Amino acid sequence: MMALFTAACCALIAGATHASAQTVNLFPADYQSQWTRIAIPPTHPVSGIAQWHIDAVKGEIKCDGNGGHEWLRFNRELGNFTFHVKWRFIPQPGSPKYNSGVFFRNDENGVIWHQAQTTTEGGYIFGETPVNGKLTSFNLQKEMKENRVHEPGQWNTYDIRCSGPTCTLAVNGEVVNTVQTGVEKGYIGLESEGYPIVFKDLKVVELP
Repeated sequence: MMALFTAACCALIAGATHASAQTVNLFPADYQSQWTRIAIPPTHPVSGIAQWHIDAVKGEIKCDGNGGHEWLRFNRELGNFTFHVKWRFIPQPGSPKYNSGVFFRNDENGVIWHQAQTTTEGGYIFGETPVNGKLTSFNLQKEMKENRVHEPGQWNTYDIRCSGPTCTLAVNGEVVNTVQTGVEKGYIGLESEGYPIVFKDLKVVELP
């Protein structure tokens, strides 16, 4: 009887946890109003060049990288969540220094920011987060044990998980960084920094 009771309790707890995790619709019918371009730094004007292209049917966002340094913010503030996204650079001639990123736990304008860097030199977390009331820069590149990012043209998978102040980044299936952020809620987004890049299979799940 005790075994049956324990099993039933575990099932109820698991069901409650599952029910409280909610998938966020990143591409609703009014998706164009759900994403906002923010210049980097935010005091600069946004370029008149429409460098972002959202295909809501495919769940894909393409950035041409020709409209200045900025980020595309999803306009819903998140607390605890998981963020799954695939990305690849579109190969360019010469020896380009490919650069972009996936933001999380940013404030509304990106003054506070945390980024999962996307470069051919590896994926890692860096940013500026509050520490004892002061905005503090940090960079976890040296904590990478290996470069897990694929060559330009190939797809990479990033999985970001934030619970309380703790956020982790997994690159192509392996956790590479863990960071303690100075905030416990914020915005996700995608970065444009001069190179064409495609993001797809974006999925956000809000956690209890």
